[in-house]
Amino acid sequence: MINELFPLFAVGAFALLILFTITWLVQLRTKNAAIVDTVWSASFPVLAMIYFILVKGYALRQLLVLTIVCVWGFRLAGYLYLRTIGQPEDARYTALRKQWGDHQNLLMLRFYYFQAFFALLLSLPFALVMINTTPALGRYEIGGSVLWLIAVIGESVSDYQLKRFKENPANKGKICDWGLWHYSRHPNYFFEWLVWVSYFVIALNSAWGIISILCPAIMYYVLTRITGIAYTEEHMLKTRGEIFRNYQQSTSAFFPWFKK
Repeated sequence: MINELFPLFAVGAFALLILFTITWLVQLRTKNAAIVDTVWSASFPVLAMIYFILVKGYALRQLLVLTIVCVWGFRLAGYLYLRTIGQPEDARYTALRKQWGDHQNLLMLRFYYFQAFFALLLSLPFALVMINTTPALGRYEIGGSVLWLIAVIGESVSDYQLKRFKENPANKGKICDWGLWHYSRHPNYFFEWLVWVSYFVIALNSAWGIISILCPAIMYYVLTRITGIAYTEEHMLKTRGEIFRNYQQSTSAFFPWFKK
């Protein structure tokens, strides 16, 4: 397996090195480092395309993986791009610039390269499925694809509901508490994590597919402890105060569930 994965990851790493270096050069010009969020999401379809081109396997399985990764990755990248373009830099990156001071450009490049490494690591289930030459789709691949469809629809709906809420001037200063947001404070993060669970399930029909459980485990930690819920809720408490604190007390943080 290592002999098959190594050339895929080597080519993928080189492609990401170029992609994220160009992204860093762009942010030097625009002074908006948040563009990396869009590129990071798009990097997964790029890796899936590379693996598809380099591996000669079972065509139906490879096309299935390529399609679901591209649909999910480019949809998310497009959503993030439209949310970023023409807007001030995200407060996360502004805070990093202040923290890094005179070394911000070099340290931002290092941060971008870490994002690239992270993307390469998370592409493990795509590579494992691509090199599987079994001439038939297995039950995990079919079941995982159904789970993927549910997750992508859920993520798209939650993004749309939040967008509609923010576009209404009457909702300024309020908390989005309708639709999926009535059952989870972060349904977009939950369904994003569920996408990674579906990739793990699909990989179970491939040799060593079980090790790709690392991917949803990492994403769960990141979304709930680092850049997702932790950061967002700290910001919301500062800007919304008691109204958001009440929302916290009544609504599940991650997994959709009924109100307390």
